[in-house]
Amino acid sequence: MKLLYKILLWNIVIVAVCLGIGGYSFINFVFQTSLERETKQALDESSILQFAFETAALNIPSRYDVLQDTTIEEIGYSLERGGQNNGTRMLHISDEQQETLYLGDGFEVDEEFLVQIPNDSKIYQLREIQGRYYIHTGCKMKALDRVLYLETLKDITLIYEERKEGFAVYRRVIFFVLLCATIVMYLICRWLTKPIRLLTMATRKMSEGDYGYRARVMSNDEMGQLTTDFNLMANALEDNIALLEDEIRTREEFIGAFAHELKTPLTAIIGYADMLRSRKLDEEKAFVSANYIFTEGKRLEAMAFRLLDIIVTKRLEIEKQRVDTKKIFSYLRELYGGYSQIKVMCQYEPAVVLAESDLLKSVLINLVDNACKASQEGGKVEILGRKQKNGYLFAVKDYGMGIAEEEYDKIINAFYMVDKSRSRSKNGAGLGLALCVEILKLHDSHLRIESKLGEGSCFSFVIPWKEVNGNETEPES
Repeated sequence: MKLLYKILLWNIVIVAVCLGIGGYSFINFVFQTSLERETKQALDESSILQFAFETAALNIPSRYDVLQDTTIEEIGYSLERGGQNNGTRMLHISDEQQETLYLGDGFEVDEEFLVQIPNDSKIYQLREIQGRYYIHTGCKMKALDRVLYLETLKDITLIYEERKEGFAVYRRVIFFVLLCATIVMYLICRWLTKPIRLLTMATRKMSEGDYGYRARVMSNDEMGQLTTDFNLMANALEDNIALLEDEIRTREEFIGAFAHELKTPLTAIIGYADMLRSRKLDEEKAFVSANYIFTEGKRLEAMAFRLLDIIVTKRLEIEKQRVDTKKIFSYLRELYGGYSQIKVMCQYEPAVVLAESDLLKSVLINLVDNACKASQEGGKVEILGRKQKNGYLFAVKDYGMGIAEEEYDKIINAFYMVDKSRSRSKNGAGLGLALCVEILKLHDSHLRIESKLGEGSCFSFVIPWKEVNGNETEPES
């Protein structure tokens, strides 16, 4: 059952119960009030009849010492007829032995009630006789040395009928009220549950793949806050899905590029190896074939090691130490000092940084290798080191072909190469910058790229000043 109908049903049940209890209590209160009034009136009438009977008995001529039964019957008849204007009173008079002396028409004697009548007070009870309701009163009285019992029946059927009619009318009123309340509460419940229906629709739309669908905020209450939070969750979910899709696409591109990078050298290696195996070559051709197999094999080896480095750095927790930048730049000067085709220059300011020395060297070596590959023969590559307020700046600058701005975000992906033919001719696989990015993340840094087509590029990063063993890293004096 829908929440709308559950709320509506419970409201109707609660309203019906409240109206039922309230109506029953009110009508029963009116009935009890009327019944008490009629009972008091019946007792008062019983007292009046007793007084009238005793007065009539005293006015009888004193021919007899004892009141005669016939006289009693006459007085009873006279008293009953005297109050017969509305036909609601009946009398029963009995003697000391509880033998009937006068019995009004329709009066049914209750012997058990008669024996309960006390000497000095009146009693009453409610009785139902042939579908009608009466107040039955009884009392003892004395007349000319005789003890008599006087009983009366007062018809109160009318107040029972009024109660019955009141319940009938109230049931019709309740039905009409519940009908109106059902319509009103249905509209209110639909209005209150509309945000839930909108959220349900939004959930269904998103489950069908429409991740851009959002629920409309209807109010500023808790439901409105829930809708707002749902939309925020949907935004986060959509962003995560977009990231996952980008990651999947990147992995597919990575796998495709990796397969292509393997296929090219393997094809050459297999071809030259088959040539060496299937035919006898002269010494020069055999050397060329073996040299090509060796070169392509080393290229595959380097690519495998760099892939392994990328995987390792993503899972690595490094232990940083104080590193003297002078040693870093001395190492790079020795490593690239023998280059004949590209001139590699180092300019730096001495300082102490907090880093992992081998990984930092790997970043700079990859950047310098890329700069050399991007430079023309006889070009120049500069390796720079500068102290800044927030950390130590490393930069590698070349004056080669440059990179278009739209390529900045792509070149840090594995196997992506701006100029694929040029990179492959220099044994490049597009893994260097991807490795650099992962290493710099471990050092709380990031790679910054500045480049112009035809003018060259500058790759830089900053190692922040930090404390190690209570001592802050800072430039050397």
